[in-house]
Parts: sequence; structure tokens; C-alpha cells
Amino acid sequence: MAQVQQRVLIGLAVLLAVAIPAGAGKFRSDDPIRKEPKPIPVKKAKFRKLSDYYDFFLNTFAPPGENQAGGKPIPAQNVNTLGEVPDGAWYVNRHGSSLMSLEELARGPETGKEPAMNGPWKLLKVKAEGITPGFKIEDASGKQYWLKFDPLANPEMATAADVIGATFFHTLGYHVPEYYLVRFERSQLELTPKTTVTDPLGKKRAMRERDVDEILLDVPRQSGKYRAVASYIVPGEELGPFRYHGTRKDDPNDIVPHEHRRELRGLFVFSAWLGHDDSRAINTYDSLVEENGLRYIRHYLMDFGSILGSASTKANSARSGHEYLFAVKPSLVQFFTLGLYVPRWARAHYPDLPSVGRCEYEIFDPEQFKPEYRHPAFENRLPDDTFWAARQVMRFTDEQIHAIVKKGRYSDPKAEDWITTCLIKRRDKIGRMYFARVLPLDGIQIRDGRLEFEDLAVKYGFHPPRQYSVRWARFDNDTGQSTPLPRQTGFALPPELLGAAPAEYYIAEIHADDPKEAVSAYFRKRDEHIELVGVERTW
Repeated sequence: MAQVQQRVLIGLAVLLAVAIPAGAGKFRSDDPIRKEPKPIPVKKAKFRKLSDYYDFFLNTFAPPGENQAGGKPIPAQNVNTLGEVPDGAWYVNRHGSSLMSLEELARGPETGKEPAMNGPWKLLKVKAEGITPGFKIEDASGKQYWLKFDPLANPEMATAADVIGATFFHTLGYHVPEYYLVRFERSQLELTPKTTVTDPLGKKRAMRERDVDEILLDVPRQSGKYRAVASYIVPGEELGPFRYHGTRKDDPNDIVPHEHRRELRGLFVFSAWLGHDDSRAINTYDSLVEENGLRYIRHYLMDFGSILGSASTKANSARSGHEYLFAVKPSLVQFFTLGLYVPRWARAHYPDLPSVGRCEYEIFDPEQFKPEYRHPAFENRLPDDTFWAARQVMRFTDEQIHAIVKKGRYSDPKAEDWITTCLIKRRDKIGRMYFARVLPLDGIQIRDGRLEFEDLAVKYGFHPPRQYSVRWARFDNDTGQSTPLPRQTGFALPPELLGAAPAEYYIAEIHADDPKEAVSAYFRKRDEHIELVGVERTW
């Protein structure tokens, strides 16, 4: 059933999925699929509210979903025959498939919808609780935003993290809201007769100017202006968050269990890189959108104020990202050592940069990264999932990382330099670790009659040059059987493949140091050329 679901998502009409006959073939004529099929229309869906406490207890004490533990590994089920995630409602290939320019990288998800500064901002709704308040506003042109601020002790920290994080996650392929850094004067905020506030006794009343002033007392101000991140309201009908397991029952297009989606498994690596330990389900968002008359559900990541050393309302705890909120083993270690044992994370060095919080790279270990509590998709990650993500992280050059970090508009150049350095160093640790878990070949192609590829571990200096061996075989697409080609073990294409009839398939199985690690590249003869149609990795 999992294979049927995968085929439905990545290439076939959903209504025909159950009719795929046995023996229909490993590959189809339109493989590899680059874009999901047109979604089934969704006329109506229910708003789903998720309790953060419920989600915490469920994932901590009764892990939901289907997991890998103790059984046969369950591969990602929403990938195409090349192991890539097709463009769709969850994910869009961007920098990972075609290198973006510095201008495109720096722009990120922005589409020119920044708040108009030439008129008042109407206060529609107020979030006064917590250390950092928030305002829902409408600008003079009618566009609506949420305004979020920095804590008094850490000016620029949370707002910079939000815009930098949104830009990175957009570039990595996720749907995210548009975030804009703004600076405004108090006089720009304008109350309306409908603006209300809830007093300490729980009574709702009309908001007064004094209420706004009191809320802004907890917001840092520079040169008479307040700095905020303006989050453009996501288009469509709000449906609440998605979960890292199962499917959404009122979405006919959501047929792959979330714990088996590669972009959610790979999100573990991206979260480790950016220090996104607050990647909880409540920081996701489903929206019923309409495009060209078609209504469907799109899935978003949002709220990145708790990354890069920030915890939104304060600098992040040194423990965050290293231990779950509830963890038995560390507690027992502290108990039996009478608190004398000092965990490695407690020995980290952090510079005195209030706008950065606690971000570092020296003790960073990507595989030891932990969100606030377990996510089924993260727990189900396999070496090919982490390779997929690490390959994208490594595509960011030092210059590109710096271009995105500059969006944070840190007033202290040391803060900008430190965040850039941390991301570069953490990037390299990610590549070194996850390229070592598979044979990290990429860019497989046929050129001038020879098989060519790139070893990413060698390219980035994580492994010395190595020798490769190739075994060629004829592949029967109907039966799935392969027949080795005698004496065909070089990089030159076998004569059988060169003279093959259209729609015939061949495999090149590539090995290097470890005999368990291999990359199998499937080729198909189409007209007068040979195309790569599939890639499989073993480890």
C-alpha cells in the first residue's frame, strides 16, 4: 500500500491509484516526476486546534505513528525515482535543485508586500501576555500583519532570527510566511472602535492609548523608533497546524503519513543547522488556499524567533538543542553524581552579544541535536534522508550564508559575523557527518559515452580521493530482474546500452571503500539519448 501511495503522490492520478496492476513496472514513462499531480479540489476543511501540552505528552510518552524501531527500515514514501521530493503543497525545490542568485537568496519569501509606511496602522488585535507582546495590524493599503518584537534585554535577537530563519527555510524549499523588518514610531499605531483588550481579571473592554503605551514599555526602542518583524498574514483559510505523524483526514491529497515524508525527516538536519529546537507542531500552519479556481491545502512552517541562539523572549538556554524538555537519563546522571557531572553542552563558550543569544559551533554535533520533544518524522530519518538534507546545506557557500544573515540588520557587526561563522562551521560538520553514512555520489550523468558523477565527500574535503568500481546489468522493468553484463565493469557505456532499443533499462551499480555502500543508477534508452531515470542508495 505504501508503494501505491507513493505512486499516487508523485505521478499518477489519485483516482487511478487503486487500479495499478501488479507487474506494471518499476518505472513509468513519465518518471522521474518533478511535480506532484494536480491536487483534488478541497471544498471545505475544518480548523484544527492542537494543544501544545497534549502534543508534548503524546510524543514523549506514547510516540504516535509508524516507526522504524526493531523492524525493517521504512523508506520515505513521497520521493520520486531519483530520491527527490517533487514540488507541491508541502515543498518546492529551490536552491537545492538550481542554484539561486545572491539577490534571490536575500529576497527569500518576500514578494513586495511589506507594510506601507505612508499612513497609520490600525490595531486590530493585541497579544499583551508574555514578555514580548504582539499586535495584529492593518496598513493604509488594507494588508494585514502580525507585529512581533524583541525582549528588552536582547534587542534585535528575535526579530533577526525570524527573518533569517524564514529566508533559509524558504530557500531550502518550505512554504513560509513573508517576514519584513520594520521600524516605526508610536504615532503610527491607531486604535479602532473595535480594538479590545482583556484586563487582568479576564474582562474584555475597549482598548485605550494608555494600554498601548504600557505594552510598549516592554519593547526596546532605538532612536525613538520600535523595531519589529511584520509577518504578512498567510493567504487562505486558517486550518491550524499539521502534525509530524499520520495524515489529515479532511485533505484527500494528504495520503503519505507525515512520519514518512522526506522533507519532514530531512527537516531534522535543517533544524540542527539553524538551531531550531522549537520545531513543534504548533509552529506549523495549514491553509486552504485557492489558485486558478482550485482550492487545496498548503502546509507551512512558521515562527522562527527561537533559532540561532534566541528563545524569542530571552536568550536560549544552554541546554536547549542538546536535551529534550523531559529526559530520564540526564536526570539520573545528575542525581547519582550529586550534580557534579558537567554535560558537554554546559562547557560551551558564547560571546557577549545580546542580539545573538546563545549560538555556537564548537561543541555542535548535528546527530546529537534535540528539539524540545520528539517528532515521529525526525525519529524515522534514514541515511538517505539525511544525505538529501545535508547535500542542500552544503550547497550554501560562505558568501550566500552571509547574504542571508545580513537580512537580520544587526547594528553590531560582530553579531552578524558571529552568526555567519556559526552557520559556516555547523554546515561543514553536517556535511562531514552525513556524507560519511552513504556513498555520497551526486550529479550522476552520461557524457561523451561515459558514466560521470561527483563524490560530495571528496569535493568538500571530507574524504581523500578514492577508487570506484562499476558493475553494469540489464534491467527488466516488468519483472524487476537484473542480468549482469559480463566484463562490463568500467565507466565507458556498455555496447549493449549504446545499441539498446527504446525503453530498455540498464543499471550501473557503483561501489567504493565500503562494500555495503552502493549507489545504483538506472538508465533508460529514449529515442537517440540515454536518460537517468532512477537512483537508489544502500548502506
